[in-house]
Amino acid sequence: MSVAGLLARARQQRTRIATAESCTGGMVAAALTEIPGSSDVVECGFVTYSNAAKETMLGVRRATLEAHGAVSEEVAREMAEGALNRAGVQLAVSITGIAGPGGSEFKPEGRVCFGLARRDRPVVTETVEFGARGRSAVREAARDHALALLEGALTDQPPAP
Repeated sequence: MSVAGLLARARQQRTRIATAESCTGGMVAAALTEIPGSSDVVECGFVTYSNAAKETMLGVRRATLEAHGAVSEEVAREMAEGALNRAGVQLAVSITGIAGPGGSEFKPEGRVCFGLARRDRPVVTETVEFGARGRSAVREAARDHALALLEGALTDQPPAP
C-alpha cells in the first residue's frame, strides 16, 4: 500500500494518527504530510531527539530511560503511549534508535525500536536490526518500517518482513 493508500484507509476508518520520532527526526510525519489532504488524518508529530524531550513532550519516565536507555522497546512503548494520549488520536507510532555512525557492543548502529499504540489495544513493540548501512539508509529504512506498521494496524495485518 502506498502512503496515499494508508491515508485513504485511515480516512475511511476515521482514524487520526500521531508520530513520536527520535532517530528519524520527523521523517514519518513528513512522508505522511507530503500527500495533499493528509491534514484530515495526521494530527501531529513529536520529534523528541533528546531524553529531556521524550520526558517533557511524551511523558516517558526518567526511570525507564535510566533502566533501559533511550534505544529500547520500553522507551518506544512509552513514546507511543504518550503520543496516543497527548495527541488524543486513535493510532500512534514511535521510533527510537541508533542511526549511526557508531553504536556500542550492546546497542549497535542500525538498531531501531518501534512502538505502535492503538486505542483499546495493547501497545506492540519490536526491535529491528537494520545493520550498519549508514545513517541515511538506517533512517529511511526506519521510516519505511514505521509506515508499514501503521499500514498493518489499519488493515490488522503485521508488516511484511
